[in-house]
Amino acid sequence: MSQRIILITGANGALGQAVARAFLDESPGNHVWLGVHQRRDRADALAAAEAGRCRVVSLNVAEAASWKNAVAEILSAHDRLDALVNNAGTHDDVLLAQMKPESWHGVLSVNLDGVFHGCQTVLPTMISQHHGRIINISSLSAIYAPAGQTNYAAAKAGVVALTQSLAKEVARLGITVNAVCPGYLETEMLDKMDSATRQRVMMQVPMRRFGKPAEVAEAVRFLACPGASYITGSVLKIDGGIF
Repeated sequence: MSQRIILITGANGALGQAVARAFLDESPGNHVWLGVHQRRDRADALAAAEAGRCRVVSLNVAEAASWKNAVAEILSAHDRLDALVNNAGTHDDVLLAQMKPESWHGVLSVNLDGVFHGCQTVLPTMISQHHGRIINISSLSAIYAPAGQTNYAAAKAGVVALTQSLAKEVARLGITVNAVCPGYLETEMLDKMDSATRQRVMMQVPMRRFGKPAEVAEAVRFLACPGASYITGSVLKIDGGIF
């Protein structure tokens, strides 16, 4: 396919930006839509640098109506949508005994409900065109849930289960659904760690380094490409060897 239309949520963050660049570098025919909610400075800068191939669309992933508006805008411009990367996510880490209900519901609404709304909104288009790629960004926390992340780990584990179930539902419709579980990446999340904590966490990684957003982005790009047409329902860990 010479032209592919891709929507990436959470596109102002480091990982979203890396995924967008991977698709833009892959082919001059790719058109990338950057879904953003509040902060959009980096998304606007990338769209300006790649004018004609990259656009920003307002998208609050926790709201079904926002998804419908965003996808309608994309379809009005291109009349198709080939790939969705559900990347938007948030943390609010606290021990469960002290967790407020709004912390629980807030994290699940973005990390899990957002994936549900996104998949449900794009499916009619992908079904009608008999083609689609959905890549859901989960987390290593879905597999090795740490203390203090009951909300985040539960949401990301839900993303894995949703991915595997949906993959079976649409397997014969030309649509693949896969999940990626990144480990520790050099993103905004790690910037909040002090040096002692960073060193302790790094020692848990056999490669003794943190991952780069671009390394995850390449896996996402591959899962969305035509060569990955027989891969669906898969959950790919990208974590430097943590077992």
